[in-house]
Amino acid sequence: MNTQQIIDTTEDNCFHVYNRFDVVFDKGEGVTLYDTDGKEYLDFASGIGVMALGYNNKEFNDAIKTQVDKLYHTSNLYYHPSLAEASKALCNVSGMDKAFFTNSGAEAVEGAIKTAKKYAFNKSSHNGYGIVAMENSFHGRTVGALSVTGTESYRNPFYPLMDKVEFAKFNDFETVENAVSSDTCAIIIEPVQGEGGVTPADKDFLVKVRELSDKLDILLIFDEIQCGMGRTGNAYAYMGYGVKPDILLTAKALGGGLPIGAFLVTDKVAKNSLTPGDHGTTYGGNPLCCAAVKASIDLMAKNKLTDNVNSLTPYLEEKLDEVVNKCDIALSHRGKGFMQGIVIDNKVKAGDIVKKCLAEGLVVLSAGGNVLRLLPPLVINKDDIDKAIDIIISVCNNCN
Repeated sequence: MNTQQIIDTTEDNCFHVYNRFDVVFDKGEGVTLYDTDGKEYLDFASGIGVMALGYNNKEFNDAIKTQVDKLYHTSNLYYHPSLAEASKALCNVSGMDKAFFTNSGAEAVEGAIKTAKKYAFNKSSHNGYGIVAMENSFHGRTVGALSVTGTESYRNPFYPLMDKVEFAKFNDFETVENAVSSDTCAIIIEPVQGEGGVTPADKDFLVKVRELSDKLDILLIFDEIQCGMGRTGNAYAYMGYGVKPDILLTAKALGGGLPIGAFLVTDKVAKNSLTPGDHGTTYGGNPLCCAAVKASIDLMAKNKLTDNVNSLTPYLEEKLDEVVNKCDIALSHRGKGFMQGIVIDNKVKAGDIVKKCLAEGLVVLSAGGNVLRLLPPLVINKDDIDKAIDIIISVCNNCN
């Protein structure tokens, strides 16, 4: 099929819940994508923060191919080597004690909510406990994850959702304190809000929320589905803040492009929450995706990708300053590591800039608050940054 036939066939047969761009990607190499017409695109979106290793990494591919030839499904009724290796590697790199593998980030959120409710139930034999979540947060599209997503437009068509969810203002501890009640079993926070506008948490805010959680014996959940796996310059963003959660959520880059997520807990939570029969999944933690987890973690360490993030972040931020200085519609920038956002003047839609960048061979994203979002693979170099910034400046200056 040619490009248009692929687009038409997809539209004829797939439920139209995505407004896809009119491009058909065919292959990738390093930080470059190629469409079916052979055009090159510099990728500063990495499949919404997934392709941390870039494309066609031979060592990663070889690990997957080896596992395909051995075994790629058993269910969780049985043990397999990949699960042992992936769980050990993930617990070691995350600093957490126990892992539960899911198929996606949203499922990790669902598992964390159930874990927190069961923890509260075990304390008082009452299962009506609620969650405090943040405004402008995004945690997924399933009912539980949507219930704690802090954007009304996402939730509104799907009421009634999970009850007893209170929303506080991100980086405003007083509103969190006011939202917590005797019914609260957990507080869920993205250390860096992604979809909500690429906004990092203040350290003092997280410290105070941690202290409040300890005081009341409620669980603190960090959603690092987007900001984890090296993106902020630490294996997980919480490490840069020095504030450890009770439950940590991870996905996206975890499987190097294969669909897998996880929620991780401390020993205290593991011993006082879910037991056999409380939770499960048919595909979660399958041998193939677990091999991808192990390979991703090993290659991030071998290639020192967090060092690359930390080394290049000052340069990236310097170039983002250049965007703000040279482009009237670029008002400011914010973020951590290779998770950056440019705030765009409301007279121009960030989504329109995304489309024009794509036409110029640069893949970027938008986010809430009219923000242009950059989530490049962790393997980019200075030349990649220069090329991306040149395109962004040119596009922004032609949007006035």
